[in-house]
Amino acid sequence: MQRSKNNIFRLFALALVAMAMLLPQVTMAQSSSLNAYSPYSMYGPGEIHTPGSVQMRSMGGVGLGLRSASQVNVLNPAAASVVPSKSFLFDLNIDGAHYRNNQMRYTADGLEAGKSRTAYNTGNIHNIGIQFPLAKGLGAMFNISPYSSVGYRVMTTDEQFDNWADIGQVEYIHAGEGDITEVKFAIGWAPVRKFSIGVAARYLWGTIDREYATKISNVVTGSGSYAHTVGADSFIVNNFKFQVGLQWSIIADDKRMLTLGATYDLGGRLNPRERNYLYTDNEYHGVVSGGFPIRNEISKLELRVPHQVAAGLYYLDRKIAWGVDYSYSMWGGDNESYVENPNLQNISVAYADTHTIKAGIEFVPRRGDTRNYFNRVSYRFGARVGNYYQTFYGEQINTMAVTAGLGFPIRLWGSSSINVGFEYGRMSTPKSVVVGGHKIGLTTQNYFKLSLGFSLFSHDTNDYWFVRQKFD
Repeated sequence: MQRSKNNIFRLFALALVAMAMLLPQVTMAQSSSLNAYSPYSMYGPGEIHTPGSVQMRSMGGVGLGLRSASQVNVLNPAAASVVPSKSFLFDLNIDGAHYRNNQMRYTADGLEAGKSRTAYNTGNIHNIGIQFPLAKGLGAMFNISPYSSVGYRVMTTDEQFDNWADIGQVEYIHAGEGDITEVKFAIGWAPVRKFSIGVAARYLWGTIDREYATKISNVVTGSGSYAHTVGADSFIVNNFKFQVGLQWSIIADDKRMLTLGATYDLGGRLNPRERNYLYTDNEYHGVVSGGFPIRNEISKLELRVPHQVAAGLYYLDRKIAWGVDYSYSMWGGDNESYVENPNLQNISVAYADTHTIKAGIEFVPRRGDTRNYFNRVSYRFGARVGNYYQTFYGEQINTMAVTAGLGFPIRLWGSSSINVGFEYGRMSTPKSVVVGGHKIGLTTQNYFKLSLGFSLFSHDTNDYWFVRQKFD
């Protein structure tokens, strides 16, 4: 008994040490590299990450109804109640992604003029989570993960026909980067055997930097002076949001379990602190007027997170697990969320509500097979369809992803595992839009993600990670 307590305590201590060591790495990665590469992250909080462990995301991202003593469930706070006494869960996941964007270009007559293509690679820690019991039927979960990421660089050109002979072509450059991180602490309670409830506090923090520049690329001598102008906006986010959840096991016996899960996320404005600066560089005299705060006269899409209602089913037995989730995210479509940017072909953007459906399945041929290791491996597949939370020129972007993954058990009867996940996704719309009499193609984004996860489970009956083995 004392040995198991020491074992759990050591795993808990190791998890805290790992968090302390890895959290600065997450922060440094946010400040030194792009964790998204998409022009669609130009407005709002950016590209929203799919939450969950590698196991969940390999099954399309399902998990609202998942009640497992060997997986950290970050989707539903009610699931924290399932952790057995004298046990502990630690989860670490790492992601790498390759993005490819292409946009159809059109002539003034509306004819296709080829595609513009870009590509980028990213990599970062996806999440670090722990789950542990507090009392009988009462458990807690703590998780750190990226909520959203911003990464883009967009350039458009314009010839000022009234005076282009004097100043030439004008370039408008927009670039941005940054991340919002979510720190979640949840408590789940099971007042009766088949029913549990939970509540989670979500702390959202991070910085998003956006720059916009007007550059005269062909200045010629003449009267007057021409300048480059650069504006820089920083949005510093520090805000709390909350989530409530429940789980009801419709079927729960020794052989199988079918659970209904539901959550509600309280969203709203993030109310970031803003720093706005304007820099001007005189092309002739090299005079720089910069670093002074200004009142930002360009309207922006305010930073907010959605109110969300979600529900799902999850079935589990010794061979098969499957799940289906549905979520409705209420971003809002009021006039305050509307933005126009005349420097980007009169682009108009607004928030829009979204619907998302996720489905996945897991298959384990024979969990206790002592002869064939691959019969104990978990094979996972899933899919996700929905739409993006913004409209561009009135058009909403469709999103889809197909996923797969493998779970490699570390010990014969243990619950710890090494997990690998794969995801191919696409953001696109078949439509082109007409703005100011000109045909414009919207960007199509394709991406591939590779995920690696480590799930460690410690209990007083198995998985003695820090106990020296003795042999006669």
